[in-house]
Amino acid sequence: MRIGMILDKTFPPDPRVENEAISLIEKGHEIFLFCLKYDKTNTDAIINGINVKRYQSNKLEYKLSALAYTFPFYTYLLKRKILHFLLKHKIEVVHIHDIRIAEAVFKANNKLKLATVLDLHDNMPEIIKFYPHLQKFPGKQLISPKKWKQKEEEFIRKATKVITVSQEFINEVVERTKISQEKIVLVPNTIHQSFYKEAIIDKLIVSRYKNSFVILYLGDTSLRRGLQTAIESVNILKNKIPNVKLVIVGSNTTDAILKQQVEDLGIQKYVDFEGWKNVKLFPSYIEASSVCISPLDRNIQHDVAYANKLFQYMSFAKPVLVSNAIAQKNLIEKTNSGLVHLEKNPEDFATKVLKFYDDKELCEVLGNNGKRFVEDEFCWEKTSEKLIDLYANL
Repeated sequence: MRIGMILDKTFPPDPRVENEAISLIEKGHEIFLFCLKYDKTNTDAIINGINVKRYQSNKLEYKLSALAYTFPFYTYLLKRKILHFLLKHKIEVVHIHDIRIAEAVFKANNKLKLATVLDLHDNMPEIIKFYPHLQKFPGKQLISPKKWKQKEEEFIRKATKVITVSQEFINEVVERTKISQEKIVLVPNTIHQSFYKEAIIDKLIVSRYKNSFVILYLGDTSLRRGLQTAIESVNILKNKIPNVKLVIVGSNTTDAILKQQVEDLGIQKYVDFEGWKNVKLFPSYIEASSVCISPLDRNIQHDVAYANKLFQYMSFAKPVLVSNAIAQKNLIEKTNSGLVHLEKNPEDFATKVLKFYDDKELCEVLGNNGKRFVEDEFCWEKTSEKLIDLYANL
């Protein structure tokens, strides 16, 4: 089958898109990926068997994407490019990655009537509420999360099939839109076995932290990820764990707020901001850690999704500490692979860290449970089977 995947940004990187495409290619499908480019010298390419077709974009178009469901300009501009892509490459089924570009795809497909798979990576209408540009003028006045939610529900009903990332997300979508349970398929974000089986450990990173009790965070550091809770807890933990070190590997435009918090608390020697690092270095940081964290603030999006970092942590047999955002709480309790703290509660966070610090045997048991879960059930090689079945029966 000639599958046309539609992505409204540059490629690479996008691990989910790449993982899905490669798994489908391995089953004999042809994948053509529509994506954008901002550099005229960046040409089409074949990447890991994916036929990457790059369409020219610009800063204005990028800014209009935030207003996709306020004004029709972005949809109009993208519709023509997508129709060209669908016709030129004789696409047989369209796979839409998230909802920002979805209306343009449905309009381009209006006469072609191709089957459509809507892949919901995130609960976008809920996430955009936390974007910095929606907290101030003019974004707050121009962009309506309510309108985005209405559009999302419209696209879910229009699509032939819907994919999403957690059972909690499926439950929420079915309850809200009243679609059939059979229409929606679970394809969670998980890691390839190669992440832990073929990892190359950087001895310098491991050596740097060999005398520290490392609390590790990997990934996007936006404020909704809960790192303010972790930072505040360090101010408590430093008096009980003299060698404690919070290591943050990742970045966001709001990092200045986190760094100011560290400075205000006077705990600079206990917190390392490593910035964004190549994913190939993640195993080294995990190897150097004592406990790995996902302290998400609770909201509708975080209650129905869990981050890929959890499986990265687990694959190296590290105990995890997560907030009580529902999806990740359910996951950790089901697998008995870590502890759960109350969101935005640094005292409870610190209490749970001290449990790990005081009980090495507990750390080992929980870490091994997580590793076993990833190896036996929750690596990409296993969780991608439902995606493959979807296309086999479409």
